[in-house]
Amino acid sequence: MRISARVRPLEKEIAKLAPQELRDLRRWFAEFDAERWDQELERDAAAGKLDLLANAAIVAQKRGEGRDF
Repeated sequence: MRISARVRPLEKEIAKLAPQELRDLRRWFAEFDAERWDQELERDAAAGKLDLLANAAIVAQKRGEGRDF
């Protein structure tokens, strides 16, 4: 795996974390990553990047090919 020069020092510090600190970091990063994903999805939706997929799902649903969740 290729690791950038900015990440390498973080990697070394993370390796030094105690188990509870590592759990805290995992929890924080999961929340951070989910928030970033949500923001990206919102930007893509606002830019119309999901319109093709949404329209295809609507057509499939009208044909009876869609699934209810």
